[in-house]
Amino acid sequence: MNTNYEIRFAAHPDDVRHYDTARLRRDFLIERLFVADEVQMVYSMYDRMVVGGAMPVAERLQLEAIDPLKAPFFTTRREVGIYNVGGPGIVSVGDEVFELDFKEALYIGRGDRDVFFASKNAAQPARFYFNSATAHAAYPCRKVTKSDAVVAHMGSLETSNERNINKMLVNQVLPTCQLQMGMTELAPGSVWNTMPAHTHNRRMEAYFYFELPQDQAVCHFMGEPQETRHIWMRGEQAVLSPEWSIHSAAATHNYTFIWGMAGENLDYGDQDFTDSLR
Repeated sequence: MNTNYEIRFAAHPDDVRHYDTARLRRDFLIERLFVADEVQMVYSMYDRMVVGGAMPVAERLQLEAIDPLKAPFFTTRREVGIYNVGGPGIVSVGDEVFELDFKEALYIGRGDRDVFFASKNAAQPARFYFNSATAHAAYPCRKVTKSDAVVAHMGSLETSNERNINKMLVNQVLPTCQLQMGMTELAPGSVWNTMPAHTHNRRMEAYFYFELPQDQAVCHFMGEPQETRHIWMRGEQAVLSPEWSIHSAAATHNYTFIWGMAGENLDYGDQDFTDSLR
């Protein structure tokens, strides 16, 4: 079997404030997403989001319908957003075939068909990072590149947070049910993201950090605005962010991260900013 998955349950913020470091990491951090010729998944009870990774090397990998879905196909009642963060790859969706290069994305709409991942070159395997949310309608599959994105340039080098927010799998670019994904690239010398920190009780979120040198690390901040916690992470790891939690980070080097959201609305600007972190 090439698919491994685990279930993560939702937590009350009053409970999380009592978690130690090991419990925080166990419940929110996703440490291993890419294993050669395997698909890794976390099925989260936060808006039923699935966070996963596929790394085909010698084999073509199927996006299988794991048992919690109780469905014949993974996409029977789900939409999927995929980013390639490795070498050139191919995603087959039924009879459709999409080639994805580094930092290119693919939206897969709801529907009963097989999805397969493959690499063009086993020496430089593709790394497919994906998020999936439940879907009430079927929308067309579409490849999206940075040239298609709605780009917001924010921050400055003086405040260590100059960055481009590439909104790619969002409703300004293509129709989705509830899934939204994008990619934020920090400029050299910038290390902070998502400041000022905010929450959005209508949506949960997942962050995936990459383009971080192997000997560097990122410190992800989470929790209620007046009861924050932190999780140290390496590159190519992801973290779940509950709807009640802030989600921000600083690192020892600039980096890129992919954000994915699911929940009640598609309003990117629906954010409750906090002006104090204590």
